[in-house]
Amino acid sequence: MLALGLLLLVILVVAFFASRILARVDLGPSLGEGGPTELTLPPGFQGNIFARGLDGPRFLTVGPDGQLYVADRGNDRIVILPDEDGDGQADEMRVFADELDRPHSLVWHQGDLYVGVPTGVIRLVDEDGDGRAEQRQTIVDGLPTGGHSTRTVAFLPDGRMVLSVGSSCNVCLEEDPRRAAVLVYDGPDGGGETVFASGLRNAVGLAVHPDSGALWATNNGRDFMGDDVPPDTVRIVEEGSDHGWPRCHAGDVVDPEFGSADACADVVQPLAQIQAHSAPLGLAFYTGQQFPAEYQGDLFIAYHGSWNRSVPTGYKVVRFPLDGSVPSGPLQDFATGWLSQEKDEASGRPVGLAVGPDGSLFVSDDKGGFIYRITYVGS
Repeated sequence: MLALGLLLLVILVVAFFASRILARVDLGPSLGEGGPTELTLPPGFQGNIFARGLDGPRFLTVGPDGQLYVADRGNDRIVILPDEDGDGQADEMRVFADELDRPHSLVWHQGDLYVGVPTGVIRLVDEDGDGRAEQRQTIVDGLPTGGHSTRTVAFLPDGRMVLSVGSSCNVCLEEDPRRAAVLVYDGPDGGGETVFASGLRNAVGLAVHPDSGALWATNNGRDFMGDDVPPDTVRIVEEGSDHGWPRCHAGDVVDPEFGSADACADVVQPLAQIQAHSAPLGLAFYTGQQFPAEYQGDLFIAYHGSWNRSVPTGYKVVRFPLDGSVPSGPLQDFATGWLSQEKDEASGRPVGLAVGPDGSLFVSDDKGGFIYRITYVGS
């Protein structure tokens, strides 16, 4: 009987840990040695596959525990990718929370994880610190769906929560003022919803500058005006600001259907214009110390890539040099290789960015299901 009892105990323990670990990560070869995409990076930088086997991974963030959390959108879950041995590759894949509806964005606030889903925001709480969320609370619900369905959540320095909601269409007059806008809430509990900024067709990426506290955003321009018009943009989003959609695009392009002679007269001008149809999504300020000094404090942006251009464009990560919180140079290619110029096809589509505790830069690819890790090793 004692032996039987010990056997049952062992089975229970194995089952418990198996429930915490969904699957081992197939680490595969490093980039340049037959990996899914051989990235082209500036001298001194190298990339490797940190994790694979995800389904449509979107945004990612580093938790209070120093581990990487990823919105595994196609699997309706949030996973943790720990690197306990520090070899630059995930050791395993753990499920932090599942049965979520197409999670897209992640942000930590006061020890809890806030997740953007199509209808709003869910708060996940890990009460006992075991790497599994025991509580989930719907903070914001009932947002309009259809059209652009991703929801990106962030927190301002004053504790208010902001949430981007894309338009329901390519270009139209919205009946719901919450579309094509950034909403703001009084705090982490989601009360007092108002429009923070309007005229943003699809501001998928949001990031708060670590020094100035300003809210930065990427915005995707409208379609069907040609290969090169209108540009996508990078913007600072201030409270009460109007960014022009649907009458004006990229600060100076009058819409042929909804614009007029003075359509762009009073709209906020972008910080940078980007090649049309690049689809800039995630953005991250480089707060690490690993990259050379000239990279520190700069903004990195993931271009998801075009679906509607005669010659494909995007599919890369770019660097936006900053002097403090002020742009100091043009956008520069940083990580390329996902787009084959010879075949006019892409092996991957970058989405989310996160700076690791060691200063490495993580990039999610929702086409290949990979997480890439970029490090600086010097010459």
